[in-house]
Amino acid sequence: MNTAAVNAGGAIALDDGVRHWAPADLQAAVAETAALLHATGTRVLATLLDNGAPFVALDEAAAQAGVVHVPLPLFFTPEQLAHALRAAGVDTLVVAASLAQQWPALPWLPVDVAGETVALARLPAVPAVLPAGTAKVTFTSGSTGAPKGVCLSAGAMQRVARGLVEAMAPLDITRHLNALPFAVLLENIAGLMAPRLRGATVITRPLASLGLGGASQFDAAQFDAAVRSVRPHSLILLPQMLRAWCAHLQATGQRAPAGLKLVAVGGAAVGAPLVRAAQALGIPVGEGYGLSEGASVQTLNLPGNDCPGSAGRVLPHARLRVADDGELLIGGALFSGYLGDPTPVPYWWPTGDLGRFDEAGFVHVLGRKTHLLITAYGRNVSPEWVETALRGQPAVLQAIVFGDAQPALSAVLWPVDAQVTDSVLQAAVDAANTGLPDYARIATWVRGSAPFDTRSGYATANGRPQRAAIQHAHAAALGLVDLPATELA
Repeated sequence: MNTAAVNAGGAIALDDGVRHWAPADLQAAVAETAALLHATGTRVLATLLDNGAPFVALDEAAAQAGVVHVPLPLFFTPEQLAHALRAAGVDTLVVAASLAQQWPALPWLPVDVAGETVALARLPAVPAVLPAGTAKVTFTSGSTGAPKGVCLSAGAMQRVARGLVEAMAPLDITRHLNALPFAVLLENIAGLMAPRLRGATVITRPLASLGLGGASQFDAAQFDAAVRSVRPHSLILLPQMLRAWCAHLQATGQRAPAGLKLVAVGGAAVGAPLVRAAQALGIPVGEGYGLSEGASVQTLNLPGNDCPGSAGRVLPHARLRVADDGELLIGGALFSGYLGDPTPVPYWWPTGDLGRFDEAGFVHVLGRKTHLLITAYGRNVSPEWVETALRGQPAVLQAIVFGDAQPALSAVLWPVDAQVTDSVLQAAVDAANTGLPDYARIATWVRGSAPFDTRSGYATANGRPQRAAIQHAHAAALGLVDLPATELA
């Protein structure tokens, strides 16, 4: 990013809760940090930091210095961190000072970045072969424990940021609150690069102060209080965060704080019932769709231009079409390749998601192509479609649907609260079924043995459900044939 052109007209570029950074002061901090990277001979930088001014300075300094940046999520396991550092050929690691003790053998050096002391260590890395022009490597934890490195160019990321600025210009957003980790690409691009490009104030706080802990813990009351305190115009949430916030507002008889212009939601399907419930509470929800291979967001619903239940219209930077088999293909701002994979990136990238356009041009994402169920009656069903309908019921927090080669569909449910009874869950299933065709209705269900998170082994570090593990644990109760151990991932 060209930081010299960023925030030229804004009074406050960054508000980290300790200091209001004027544009010139933040640019000076970025320049000092870029000089530090040059002085240490850094070629590939990994950061393990909470949200705050040091991350912003390092992210922009890496771009300014031509250094590849590898932001690492704090919720990664030690094994995932080690894999990422090794695979990307990281030669410099910067972590919060309190985290340095996790690697006592490293030669840590305390350094000042944007007014805070962080720990820097040089690593004896073996250089990795990166696609030409790689500026950032983002790691996504897939269905297995080993995260996959997606290499992005500065040009691709800037095109996405510019597309967001163009699309959201009518909203006049000048204050964005970072509610997701900067290490998550969606927040890094849409919640940092785009607001900085527009000249908006980026409001960043330690994630724990917003009620977010790890990859799946969220205190909606604490989050609500923080939003009311800082008064942002926009923020980005995951669907479960939105669902918990709505439940808190309903339980306390409140509406969303005034001043919000857009609450973008991504990461998984939201569903029309939750969108409408949030809007009724004064939350200006805009569901979107994106993926790391497209440098984040591709489509977005915007206030006054939305269709609840859809993923919105295609953004200015993106290109999207539907293949003959129903798979969504994207172009326009693609990644440069995967780490360790020399396969060229095609002009149209197959997303692995099924989808369609409606007559008004809104994109509807129907689920993963690889998750498609074929019932014993030969009907094709996307489990995500049915799961979204189930999660749209107030009593259901999480749902996973099965039914491949079965005469009817079944589900494992986890309620929003331990006090929710089985009869209430049955009523939720009945309500969801009324909006589904007969072949996509849930015939049997069981209450989950544990929440779908990393501790139970039912989800990856970034919250993606481990379908095989959930089926293995509940197969007997559902009357399903268990998966072979080799298929459990």
